[in-house]
Amino acid sequence: MGLKCGIIGITNTGKTTLFNCISETKVATSNFAFSTNKSNLGQVKVPDERLWKLDSLIHSARVMPTTVDIVDIPGLTKGSSKGEGVGNSFLADIRNCDALIHVVRCFDDPNLTHIDTTINPVRDRETIDLELQVKDLDAIDKRISKLEKGAKAGDKISKHGLEVVTAIKAHLEDFQNVRTMNLSHEQQEHISDLCLLTAKPVIYVCNVDEKSAVTGNDYTARFIESVKSEKGETIIIAAKAESEIAELEDPDDRLAFLSELSLDEPGVNKLIRSAFSILDLEVFFTAGPKEVRAWTIHKGAAAPEAAGVIHSDLQRGFIRAEVIKYKDYITYKTEAACRDAGKLFIEGKNYIVEDGDVLHIRFNV
Repeated sequence: MGLKCGIIGITNTGKTTLFNCISETKVATSNFAFSTNKSNLGQVKVPDERLWKLDSLIHSARVMPTTVDIVDIPGLTKGSSKGEGVGNSFLADIRNCDALIHVVRCFDDPNLTHIDTTINPVRDRETIDLELQVKDLDAIDKRISKLEKGAKAGDKISKHGLEVVTAIKAHLEDFQNVRTMNLSHEQQEHISDLCLLTAKPVIYVCNVDEKSAVTGNDYTARFIESVKSEKGETIIIAAKAESEIAELEDPDDRLAFLSELSLDEPGVNKLIRSAFSILDLEVFFTAGPKEVRAWTIHKGAAAPEAAGVIHSDLQRGFIRAEVIKYKDYITYKTEAACRDAGKLFIEGKNYIVEDGDVLHIRFNV
């Protein structure tokens, strides 16, 4: 299954620099606002040391991490929902994303002009939120008009749907995001096809200077305080420094650079893991002489669904799954040894796959 994250924020916050940190596609950055007219597309391999530990035992021909698609969406500004700045065409790019990475500027740089002249990440977040809320209100108003017709005709589903979307409209008009409403699954069904922008889960990235990479600064402190009620995640990343680290080919050089920043790992690794977490995703592995590979599934997925991520034929003809827990594989070192120790389990269609399971799917079509 594919996962797409959109990087959003006002112009000149360091979004493209962050994109270059995590994506295998590198694009040029600029000090000028609205200097690009298209979204940048890239892909990042999800860091998972378990893959390499499995490969150290199996010595496969190749190792295949799971991936995340990244969309670097050009900087928005006040009035973007009405066509200002780069216009609202990029809001459609946001609509197609599963999760949002909202970058706010938490550093000073006299050579990088801020569109509002001063550095204020709290204000910048509110600017973007307002534009997304306005766009969502447009979609909600259209849905209300449609449901009102059904409600007047006595349709019970339309009546209930009208109650839900009317409550959402009031929430948006109070300058709140839909994701903070804690809607039930039944309520979400009335708006799921709208792909509302403010309903999408979000990770905030405070882009800081190199010296603030570990502890943050006054800007990050104020910003974190401003979003604590959302119960989301905020990550501090020195994007410029990490983009320079990403350009180094020698792993030892990368580690040395990270050490200079007092970091144990790149902040972007934490970012990708956070994206998995907020979307309730996990991975399972397949392992053999041809490849060791990670696959993405939703938490709670049954074995046939996991098999379908590999290939639709495996789901259609699913017979059983042979399952070895990751820790058991590392402990016993081979599939045969796991089998002999009673650590290889035969599971049927109702088995719920767990993060790190090593699966071998038996099927017949």
